[in-house]
Amino acid sequence: MLPPFIIDQIRQREEREQQRRDDANRPRVQLPIGRPLPPEEEQRGREEDESERGVVILDLMS
Repeated sequence: MLPPFIIDQIRQREEREQQRRDDANRPRVQLPIGRPLPPEEEQRGREEDESERGVVILDLMS
């Protein structure tokens, strides 16, 4: 018979391994991250963004 603390450690290790397996099998979303813009294009993009500001309201309750 094993001491109770050894049994508890074995149980915890098995739970951690099961959690890792579950995490590995969980689907993941790949974000479409593009390459960084060169500084001149980034500045041009900021100027365009500042001039075209607005508000968009999405009604999710209908």
